[in-house]
Amino acid sequence: MQRAFPKPGYNPVTGEWNDSLNGEFLWSNVNLSEAVPDVMTPSTWSLWWIFHYESNPITFPGNCPFCGNLAGRPYFNLSLLFSVYQAIGRDPRKEMQGDLLGYAALDMAIPTLPFSAFQVYRTVFPGTLKARWRMKRCQRELAGFLETTPAWCRAVRGEFASWKDAASLLAGWQGTLRPAILRGCQMLRFATAGLARPSTSLRQELTALSGAADAGAIMSNLSGSSGSSGPSGSSGGLASLGPLLGLAQAAKGQISRETYFERYGHRGPHEMELSIPGAEDDPAWFDKQMANFTQASPDVEARLASQREAQAAAWASFAARFPDKAPAIRRRLESIAAVARTREAVRSEVTRQARVLRAFLLQAGAVMGMGEDVFFLTLDELAEALSGDQSALARLPARSESHQRYCALPPYPALIIGHFDPFQWAADPNRRSDFYDARQASAAAAPAAIKGFAGAIGRVEGIVRRIDRVEDGDQIQPGEILVTTITNVGWTPLFPRLAAIVTDVGAPLSHAAIVARELGIPAVVGCGSATMLLKTGDRVRVDGGQGLVEILSRRKDEH
Repeated sequence: MQRAFPKPGYNPVTGEWNDSLNGEFLWSNVNLSEAVPDVMTPSTWSLWWIFHYESNPITFPGNCPFCGNLAGRPYFNLSLLFSVYQAIGRDPRKEMQGDLLGYAALDMAIPTLPFSAFQVYRTVFPGTLKARWRMKRCQRELAGFLETTPAWCRAVRGEFASWKDAASLLAGWQGTLRPAILRGCQMLRFATAGLARPSTSLRQELTALSGAADAGAIMSNLSGSSGSSGPSGSSGGLASLGPLLGLAQAAKGQISRETYFERYGHRGPHEMELSIPGAEDDPAWFDKQMANFTQASPDVEARLASQREAQAAAWASFAARFPDKAPAIRRRLESIAAVARTREAVRSEVTRQARVLRAFLLQAGAVMGMGEDVFFLTLDELAEALSGDQSALARLPARSESHQRYCALPPYPALIIGHFDPFQWAADPNRRSDFYDARQASAAAAPAAIKGFAGAIGRVEGIVRRIDRVEDGDQIQPGEILVTTITNVGWTPLFPRLAAIVTDVGAPLSHAAIVARELGIPAVVGCGSATMLLKTGDRVRVDGGQGLVEILSRRKDEH
């Protein structure tokens, strides 16, 4: 870890880490919690450190972390961005609105730092110029990265058998794995950076012209904007849909079990937490995927075709109303769709690398006699241990205990202001799951109306199925409305059986919104408190175009 930040909330012995103690900031985990829905082990946090800091040349004034670790979960420091925009005379509330990070509540008194324009230009701009140079390099290398990464991962897994001692493991980490992972993180940063602002800008423009519902319809079908299609003639170009489309192909006998595993075996609900097993650790994994899929008996291609028709109709209506604007809007739609497909593809291959890293850590744990406790070392500490300095190994029991304590807590609020004690928050029976503000003496009552982002258009009534883990997906009955904290690609096989989706955390470019739009399933994301306000058996009306969830009746046993 190359950048040093103040760490009053970090205990290297126990592994407890709480960056909310570094100052009064506004923290957001929108989209971050989708990528990492679990409490991070130190190894996973150090992987994210590579992504957020070593692959990112931009630094900020004040020596404040842009991405922080709040009791095992990653958060963006929105106060830092807010202060930077404010210092150079740009409207921070407008700049911070985005389809990737979501929208910080506009009525919040957001804590800021007293940056001057000079400080910002001196610290931020040099890194920005370097980042642009890196992005151009990544653009040139992108096709090669996507094409060669699967074969590279297979080859490296094959080399593990010869890495039987500390010296060979260290050489493999320093000479093979680490450079490739750093490159993958740079690719992912490049692919992500080009999507949020253009998508947000176009969505706002379309909403002003034709309303939120039509704007949502026009901007659906990212795999084939304005009526075009992905490489396979369907929505196959979007990696988030790959596991679902692959199951449909496997069910028809079009691809084998082995082909499905090779293409999608690295994807799952816990794919970026290195300590959690994936497909490679479960011989029954494919059968479980097929069982979930066939239980719903979905016609995925029909759903995708129907959604393409709806998108084409919305586009035709818009083009007829605004013929002068249509050509330029169409070009922007196609550009956004292409960037979205790129982001999804790069994320998939970086995930493939992460699963190889998990296998490497297991090999190192076996050689060093640590077993799965190896995940409670940072990657730097592991390298030190392989070099002969094993002092960090004494910390493993305490770190494992701290991790278990964090895992016993419910998911933290999506927005947090000020010092946050997760144990004190969890013990409060009146806690809110949408935001926490340390400046308030007590939590305000959660709003009765459930409002979120317009994830995917459509209006439907149905019965709520409230679950916290994708592993409980077999409880979902066809036609129910899923209410959960967040979804990611590991939830995709469940989507066809749903009437609608409601999540606490998310934004218009989060997984639930993207996949729901492609499949034509109404979705409201980023509601904040839906999982606290709704229970299994409640009847609700979901309006995905307006981002609203209306409670029609409570389950019969509720008093």
